[in-house]
Amino acid sequence: RYVRSLPNEEHVLIVPGAKTERTEAERSSVYTIASPLLSTASRYRALLNLRAVGEILDRERPDLIESADPYQVGWKAVASGRALGIPVVGFYHSHFPEAYLRGSERYFGPLGMRLVIDLAQRYVRELYNRCEATLVPSAQLGEVLGSWGVNHVRAVELGVDPAIFRPQPNDASAVRESLGIPSDRILLLYVGRLAQEKNTQTLFQAFAELMRRDPERFHLLVVGDGLQRTALQKLQVQTEHVTWRPYCTDPAELAKLYRAADLLVHPGVQETFGLTSLESQACGTPVVGIRGSYMDRIIFTDQSCWARENSPSALAGAVEEMSRLPLREMGKTASRRALASYAWPCVFDRLFCIYRDVRGHYRNS
Repeated sequence: RYVRSLPNEEHVLIVPGAKTERTEAERSSVYTIASPLLSTASRYRALLNLRAVGEILDRERPDLIESADPYQVGWKAVASGRALGIPVVGFYHSHFPEAYLRGSERYFGPLGMRLVIDLAQRYVRELYNRCEATLVPSAQLGEVLGSWGVNHVRAVELGVDPAIFRPQPNDASAVRESLGIPSDRILLLYVGRLAQEKNTQTLFQAFAELMRRDPERFHLLVVGDGLQRTALQKLQVQTEHVTWRPYCTDPAELAKLYRAADLLVHPGVQETFGLTSLESQACGTPVVGIRGSYMDRIIFTDQSCWARENSPSALAGAVEEMSRLPLREMGKTASRRALASYAWPCVFDRLFCIYRDVRGHYRNS
């Protein structure tokens, strides 16, 4: 929609999928390349057919290439860009050295861990310094990459669709009834992968503690799947006040779930942005979590109640304290602020300014 609102822009998307196909819309094309699932739980696919990626880029000859992949596709984008004389920007979405490697310290020891992190930093530096610019979803993360020696880092935060993620309509009662969730319960919502890097084990343990403290007060709705599915299923055995939906691919349906909740619980401590927190607030539902991640800057309510340490007890206490506040009024304020600054058209304006700047400097170099 944004591209159609501009006079001279076109957009090509290359993504992994179940089969190879090409679909077209007005000034937009989507190439899907058949790619195997990494796991049925995550639904992520590994785009391995790099020859197909190269052929599409050679055929389309775009003015700029953006790669959101830090692995094989990222290297292919850089190689194709150089071969075709097209500037490449990388989008560093996931801070994978922290998200995936820090938990390995118990295997490598402190010295081995420092070596692993050093190698990861060298890898990031080697890949992204081949790009004309590296986009990051927060200025703080950009400072981290800068300290690693990554050049030309530009912060571009993510956004929400204001036509979907908004406080109205007031459909919370109908959604709760359809899910069988009692109306007198404080509904806690988690949206995302069930994975170590998302810290969902802490969430599940925190909810078990809440049930021990006051078994008649809370209900947890989890939307997502992943490797920690078993831990969630064990929690469901312990209490009937847990509802699980493995997937929600429809944004409008997801917005209804946000609006139905009283609180979004976001246990992540390694988030580079925290898109679900932004979406929830846009829908008028406040967020509670653990302080100290890059996500803090997009929280539009007072965080004094948030957990100050990454532990189930601290998170449970934060949920209890936050649930006593005027959540509806807090949600209205958060929604206004989220939509004023993070509606997608505003974000895309900033992004396309960077595209034009990169392209202009590339032509003149």
